[in-house]
Amino acid sequence: MTDLDPSWLARTVTTALDEDLGPGVGRDVTTQATIAPDVARTAHLVARQDGVVAGLAVVAETLAQVARRFGLAAATVELRVADGARVARGDVLAVVHGPVQSLLIAERTLLNLASRASGVATATRAWADVLDAAPRADGTRATVLDTRKTTPGLRELEKYAVRCGGGTNKRMGLYDVAMVKDNHVVAAGSVSEAIARVRERFPDVAVQVEADTTDQAVEAVRVGADFLLLDNMPDDVLAATVAAVRALDPAVELEATGNLTLDRAAAVAATGVDYMSVGALTHSAPILDLALDLQ
Repeated sequence: MTDLDPSWLARTVTTALDEDLGPGVGRDVTTQATIAPDVARTAHLVARQDGVVAGLAVVAETLAQVARRFGLAAATVELRVADGARVARGDVLAVVHGPVQSLLIAERTLLNLASRASGVATATRAWADVLDAAPRADGTRATVLDTRKTTPGLRELEKYAVRCGGGTNKRMGLYDVAMVKDNHVVAAGSVSEAIARVRERFPDVAVQVEADTTDQAVEAVRVGADFLLLDNMPDDVLAATVAAVRALDPAVELEATGNLTLDRAAAVAATGVDYMSVGALTHSAPILDLALDLQ
């Protein structure tokens, strides 16, 4: 599981603090008016509900940036759990000690980011658990994928959280995988022409093609698709499409998408698809409620 990019994390925390504190160094008018800068305390980062945690690196990064901005002593952070861990309500995730000003100024920023990441990880883990318990006919398991339906500016965090929850990243953006969808086919004139143009311009990338029917899937494989997105197919059609594609080229990877729910996940896995892409992992996952409690 690749870690969060430290440079991305630093930039994102800076942006979040700028938003909260205002221009320049910024200020917290309540905290700075009521608490002296030399007063130190311990605080616990606590889970207020069961779930899976992710993004705990934001705790140390946020506290460090706040200390630098305001010339405060550095806080210490002791993580009690690792990203990807299952936690229960009341569990202490981290113990921090330092100036109370730092703790309170950093509180909302670190909670916003860690709660968001942990919510995505928790939602992903629910899918991964169902798929782990529902092997395909050959004994292997389908994997849950995320999509590009992420919060603007937080894609790195949310896709990291998917990995923490037991899922896999489909693609990071428009740059690393070609996905030929219906509008691309209309614009290019045909599936084969769209694939040919991608191969000519960007020969280093894999080409995925969206298919709504078995015939479209078979055509895409015949003209060189590496990966198929099988969109909104009922289970029986999906199973027939998987069989047809496997007969042509067993190496082509197959992904089900559209109208997928946890209740349906095992049945979709049984069709033999390799993946299920679920936009809701990132666009609709509720946060995991976390709190920073002074001791």
